[in-house]
Amino acid sequence: MPELPEVETVKRTLNALVANKTIKQVTVTLPRIIQRPLEIEAFCAALSGHTIQEVGRRGKFLLIHLDGLVLVSHLRMEGRYGVYASDEPVEKHTHVIFHFEDGTELRYKDVRQFGTMHLFKPGDEMKLPPLHKLGIEPLGSQFNANVLGEALRRRRSFIKPVLLNQHVVVGLGNIYVDEALFRANIHPLTAADSLTDEQVQRLHDAILVTLRDAVEAGGSSIKSYVNGQGEMGMFQHQLQVYGREGEPCVTCGHIIEKSVVGGRGTHTCSRCQPRP
Repeated sequence: MPELPEVETVKRTLNALVANKTIKQVTVTLPRIIQRPLEIEAFCAALSGHTIQEVGRRGKFLLIHLDGLVLVSHLRMEGRYGVYASDEPVEKHTHVIFHFEDGTELRYKDVRQFGTMHLFKPGDEMKLPPLHKLGIEPLGSQFNANVLGEALRRRRSFIKPVLLNQHVVVGLGNIYVDEALFRANIHPLTAADSLTDEQVQRLHDAILVTLRDAVEAGGSSIKSYVNGQGEMGMFQHQLQVYGREGEPCVTCGHIIEKSVVGGRGTHTCSRCQPRP
């Protein structure tokens, strides 16, 4: 599933591709992707004639801001957007097409068919599902070690599943939690409410460095992720623990181990990340 760096990259590429384009009509061939409104005809009619102003992001969600509407889109496992000329062949698994007045199209393709779209009036998107209970943005101005520490002290679970909980910190998935915990020298089975102030500060810094490096590299293309221009991310070449089980640690040379924490495959260096 695309995590914050991948969604941020898609946001940036789409801004360059679709900002100021006006929607002429919308075609939906897989109705279950449209979650609000549930009536497909109403969804398509509401968007017709509106102009995209900018594309934003909240956690792992894309927010397509139009004049008078906000479209909230979640890519889930393998959703992807691309911009095409209207005469280009439509690829298999393309489920939503936004036809623009200039003859181009924004197409949403989703092999796994798990993606969702919600349409709101501006302001309502933050008050209602799926965004209303999301946690703090790690790349936002309000994210600091004190805020992170307060959130962790309220959780008695292991630190890894807590960081994966989108109600605590948004945008972090399996890849970047493993990477951040390694950089902070914290074992994923450490109780979240047991972290010292020093550990919280290290974790805060590690989250920021990991996410910023990943965004700069365009995200990680582990499976099928590409950005809005069809380009792969490159951060997978900088991963220090994720996917490197059986390989030597880049810091100490100890062998990277893989285990299961909270039902998720987890990569650690037991020497750099001693188990509590």
